[in-house]
Amino acid sequence: MRVEEFFSQAERELVEKAVGAAEGRTSGEIVPVVVAHSDEYFGAAWKGAALGALGMVLLAEGLHWWVGAWGLGAGVWIVLPAVLGAALGFALASWVSVVRRLVISDEEMEREVRQRAVEAFVTHEVFATQERTGVLILLSLFEHRVVVLGDSGINARVAPGEWDEIVAGVVAGIKRGQPGQALVEAIGRCGELLHRQGVERRTDDANELPDRLRLERE
Repeated sequence: MRVEEFFSQAERELVEKAVGAAEGRTSGEIVPVVVAHSDEYFGAAWKGAALGALGMVLLAEGLHWWVGAWGLGAGVWIVLPAVLGAALGFALASWVSVVRRLVISDEEMEREVRQRAVEAFVTHEVFATQERTGVLILLSLFEHRVVVLGDSGINARVAPGEWDEIVAGVVAGIKRGQPGQALVEAIGRCGELLHRQGVERRTDDANELPDRLRLERE
């Protein structure tokens, strides 16, 4: 499924309204970004191939005693299952998201999503606010992970750990298949947190960054 299909037009409009409402009570500039995945994970397919080959060889060896009377040579029992298992594992790890996630370590996904968030922070110019009060909310759908990055003006008032509850809510929404609703709720809670932590709206406050949801295919 393409990243655009995760958010209907109505949901995108709700996200934009949620950003506007949250920014109405704080000088924070909230930038929601959704990506299909944070990396291509090319090594995942080869890991799948290796595991598939090993699994099929072990299965073949386990069955060998039962059909050994068929007179098939050892090469058939080792080489053929390995080739078939490798092909199957490669295909599954390439095209089936659930399998692909299983062969990628949590540490690798965490690292790649964090790096993608840093790149998005720069790409979408979250730093380009008068008082450095930009906040990036990045959803990476394949990995089921969310990263919140605040600029220096935000980090001076909000400790990184205070975003954890908001992040957990969005992750739960992604896993439920309701990323749009979860993101809207997270934006509202983000605005409440910023207001509570004293990131007050200035009298001359302007909308410095667009409120729209950014969707990235790659």
